[in-house]
Amino acid sequence: MSNAVELAGVSKRYLLGEHHGTSGSLRDALSARARRLLGREAAVPAEELWSLRDVTLAVEEGDTLGLIGRNGAGKSTLLRIVTRITEPTAGVSRTRGRVGSLLEVGTGFHPELTGRENVYLNGAILGMNRRETTRQFDDIAEFAGVQRFLDTPVKRYSSGMYLRLAFAVAAHLDAEIMVVDEVLAVGDAEFQRKCLGKMSSLEREGRTVLFVSHNLDAIMRLCRTTAWLEQGELKAYGPTPQVTAAYLTATSNPSASREFPDRPDDPVALRRVVLLDADGNSTSLLPRGRPFAVEVTFVVHQPLPTLDLTVFVANLRGVRVLDEAWSDVQPSRPGLPGRYIARIEVPPLLTAGDYTAGIWLGSSYETVAYNEEVLAFRLEGGTSGRAERVLQLTAPWRVQRIDDVHAGCNAES
Repeated sequence: MSNAVELAGVSKRYLLGEHHGTSGSLRDALSARARRLLGREAAVPAEELWSLRDVTLAVEEGDTLGLIGRNGAGKSTLLRIVTRITEPTAGVSRTRGRVGSLLEVGTGFHPELTGRENVYLNGAILGMNRRETTRQFDDIAEFAGVQRFLDTPVKRYSSGMYLRLAFAVAAHLDAEIMVVDEVLAVGDAEFQRKCLGKMSSLEREGRTVLFVSHNLDAIMRLCRTTAWLEQGELKAYGPTPQVTAAYLTATSNPSASREFPDRPDDPVALRRVVLLDADGNSTSLLPRGRPFAVEVTFVVHQPLPTLDLTVFVANLRGVRVLDEAWSDVQPSRPGLPGRYIARIEVPPLLTAGDYTAGIWLGSSYETVAYNEEVLAFRLEGGTSGRAERVLQLTAPWRVQRIDDVHAGCNAES
């Protein structure tokens, strides 16, 4: 099978500072000319920033490539090079087939035009002719869920309606190669599920997809191959489970305990959070098959009758796998002044991997302390080849033989 996208030694350099160089656009040329006429051309020494350095990869036709990395790693720059929005400073980028991009959802929408008019306008900007847009129009409107408002100017749309319609137009573009940047930030949870479904259908249709996202669950669900960019360099490239595991390991910072200063002016002060293994030892490396505990020390300075404490645990893909509150099991909770140590024990239900623990402390009326990543830890063990599952319950099975297939019997319901 041939490659739909090929990058060979691609590098991209930008010049930082005021008015260094141009991208070759008419806008930049006119701006530079105006600055010279006004005598505002400043001679500031240029500072180089390499957004990409010597990136080489290939994506086969019909495959979906995930791109992961921290903000500023060069992911969006790579997509702009693939879509010819910008040219590489060095190296070669090749594509085979029509390229459609969902880089900036809603680019080209005019607030005074109706939703219907903007569908045709945006379709034209994305490379669709009027016949193609008409053929896809009903599907676009249904996908966006704005049929009742198609003849209303989009300036009266809510932000969610606006973004849903913009995504729907781009997602229905007929293209062999789709380049997608963080579309899962669009709309509510229900629409995000529709976005994921549409992304899956693109692959089933044989489209080639380049997908950037910080949602590693979506990357693992949609992409067989993943590239990890770090400071513009290709850190890892290969099967998605291995690359995402390496990325999570490198970006985690295990810590078994954390201290906090006392705040006498606050009604309640968080003082210490510590992770304990089954033997009561403080550690950030835990065996997967044994329970562990999160211990929280806090000081109550003023009586607080509705005092509550919540401990939550999330995996590094952002999925909150545990969220337990003191009030869940103790409706009446003491809030008298004093020093308290609260401990919650977590049974061995989580799969092996990296996690963060967070704390919420407060009352029914106010938040005293909130930290989503107060601790980081790792559960060591095997995944049995099922890296995507969140819980490992070892739930009991019951299997009963109900007939003999060789006797030609049919089971009755």
